[in-house]
Amino acid sequence: MAAVAAAALWPVLMLAFLAPYAAGAEDAAKCKTEPGAAVPADVYIPLDSWVYQAIDRLHGLGYAETAFLGLRPWTRRSIQRMIDVASREEGTQANPQAFEILTVLRSEFGSEGDDDRDDFSYGCESLYTRLQGISGLSLRDSFHLGQTIANDYGRPYQPGSNTVDGASGSVEYGRFSLYARGEYQHAPSAAGYSPSLVATLSNIDGVSLASNPVQATIPAGPIGSTNVFRVVEANLSYRILNHEVSFGKSDHWFAPTVGGAFMYSNNAENIYAFQIDRTEPLYIPVLSRLTGSFRYDFFVGSLKGHSDPNDPWMHVEKINFKPTPNVEFGFERSVIWGGEGHVPITIGTFLRSFFSTAGVSPAVKESRGDPGARFSSFDFSWRLPWLNHWVTLYTDSMIHDDVNPIDAPRHAGVRPGLYLSRFPGAPRLDMRFEGVNTDPETSRSAGGNYLYTEFIQVQGYTNKGYIMGDAIGREGQGGQVWLTYHLSPREMVQASFRHNKVADDFIPSGTTQNSFDIHVVKRIRGDVELSAEVQHEWWKAPIYEPGEQTDTVATFQVALYPERKTAP
Repeated sequence: MAAVAAAALWPVLMLAFLAPYAAGAEDAAKCKTEPGAAVPADVYIPLDSWVYQAIDRLHGLGYAETAFLGLRPWTRRSIQRMIDVASREEGTQANPQAFEILTVLRSEFGSEGDDDRDDFSYGCESLYTRLQGISGLSLRDSFHLGQTIANDYGRPYQPGSNTVDGASGSVEYGRFSLYARGEYQHAPSAAGYSPSLVATLSNIDGVSLASNPVQATIPAGPIGSTNVFRVVEANLSYRILNHEVSFGKSDHWFAPTVGGAFMYSNNAENIYAFQIDRTEPLYIPVLSRLTGSFRYDFFVGSLKGHSDPNDPWMHVEKINFKPTPNVEFGFERSVIWGGEGHVPITIGTFLRSFFSTAGVSPAVKESRGDPGARFSSFDFSWRLPWLNHWVTLYTDSMIHDDVNPIDAPRHAGVRPGLYLSRFPGAPRLDMRFEGVNTDPETSRSAGGNYLYTEFIQVQGYTNKGYIMGDAIGREGQGGQVWLTYHLSPREMVQASFRHNKVADDFIPSGTTQNSFDIHVVKRIRGDVELSAEVQHEWWKAPIYEPGEQTDTVATFQVALYPERKTAP
């Protein structure tokens, strides 16, 4: 309880300070709630929903000006407001693609109205089953060699037949809402890493095998089959002054990028956390004339899969600004602190980790005065002038133990991207490019001991063995390209290519991954979704297996999205 109280101090103070502004709507010209309109509670939309790609595309076409791309997920209510604002923007009726996206979004979410705050609604949000076959040896080690399947909630997978069977549902009453999503997950057994490879990787990480023989970040063999029911999301929230105050497991994606997000993504399993999230844009007179409207999010929770020290905690703060409809930028800070036998989780240690920005000596890091492993990020997106209905430039960046990537750009990891929302003569076709580099200047980046790791928190930036941020991992370089043909806002045919490399001064002889992917999504009668995906990968990791290895991943999923219900 002390940790929760400590975590709540900063956002509660901010909420109290901003309360006179927060009760009103946001950008007075764009996001204002009509007088007397009720503001019912609502649930978050999962990150793997079609909604995010649809609104991202709508934004790239020059609309959805109130969407914050660097702070996701969005709630049902916030999406309704985006739809209402976009519908009033000039030119939406004349643009067939934008009008089609808005029509489908409206049919899915309706519009913001004068709903009774005491209405009781419930629903089965989704039922789905996924069959996944993997032939050949795959990689499942984002902290070292690489990861064949990325951004998949840390679900287990191994060569052979893998299955996922899941369901989600929600309940809303007044300002309270509850959303839950659970899955039965199966993965077959596997050989895993040999004892000699485990010893080599442990030595690179600075971990003693004598005191830490089992490490979640190293898939040591033999690996038994996985048959487990897992809570993917479970969130109980209360809406107050356009904030969602919640506790549970929630998705987060804190960047405008698609292939990965440095500070937080859905690459690892979600953590149980306390959260205060400003879900609607906030406009403060005078200040917002300079910064534009802004949003912020804060959460704190414990990490699992850490053994040295055991059970540390993590807190994350993110704030994003929109000074113009075409420009968005954000700052974020996350800290991993505490752990059994190192630093207790108290109000004092939370405040120390929260306010600490200066470098500290090794002696302090090894004491109870350790402020924790501190990481900072900066991201932005910009719909380019004269091309703001065509091209969006964006980037994500991260730094360790510096104030911000802007302060020390040579030390930062970066993921720049370019999004072409349409092609001449092919309005349903779009393309996206992203590069990524977590191997900055050699004076800092060597032996995997800079980004995503630290000599105290030796399991690094991970939860249950998976990196919580970008699956490119430590000292990696690569890129990705997507070419997508949109059959409709909820249907697509997509081809993509990914290339990743890990530096040989980190992993002896380095590693290289290349993969090509085809993904098709089709809707039947509007509420049944069929998804098929085939990925072929060829990779080299001499420290693991000699020569070039290949694997093929075939995935088929059937999902049902029933209609929500409102009690009489």
